[in-house]
Formats: sequence, C-alpha cells, structure tokens
Amino acid sequence: MELQETTSSPNEFFVTSEPIMQCATNALMLISKLGKIHLKANADLIPNAVSVANIITENFLKNNSKIEKIILDLSLIHISEPTRPRLISYAVFCL
Repeated sequence: MELQETTSSPNEFFVTSEPIMQCATNALMLISKLGKIHLKANADLIPNAVSVANIITENFLKNNSKIEKIILDLSLIHISEPTRPRLISYAVFCL
C-alpha cells in the first residue's frame, strides 16, 4: 500500500511499502539534496516511518540530525457504507 497525495512540496518524502532500508536510503538522498525533509506516512505505514526516521538520525547521520516534531492526524473517512466510519491515521516527521 503506497501513500499517494495530490499536492506535495519538494521536501516531502512519502514512506511506501518498499523495504525500510531502501526507503531510508532514498530519504537520506533527499535530505542531502534539500537539507531538511518532511517524512510522511499513512495508517499501517506509520511504523515504517518511525523506523526510517530512527535509521536516518541514529545510524546514517550518527545523531548529527534530529526529529524536530511528529504530527499525528486522525480523521474520519467513510469507506463504502456511510454509517460505518473508519479511523485513518497519518503521521508527519520533520527531519
């Protein structure tokens, strides 16, 4: 399951279901290019985003970077039946 969003800025990196180390490497390449990124994930990929953020800050950059903030946004969206809302979570990590 990949997160797709119609509007994004150049410093946004969306965590997908690709292997975590590959995702962390891709995010690191974007950090080296832009200096700062917003790491984003949706629902079941939030644990992957946490892992990517930890790999980048603790392993790749050896604690020379930090996670500035973590934002969790919970919203109700209706899937198929209007009477059965489903809670969807969304996380943003600013590295």
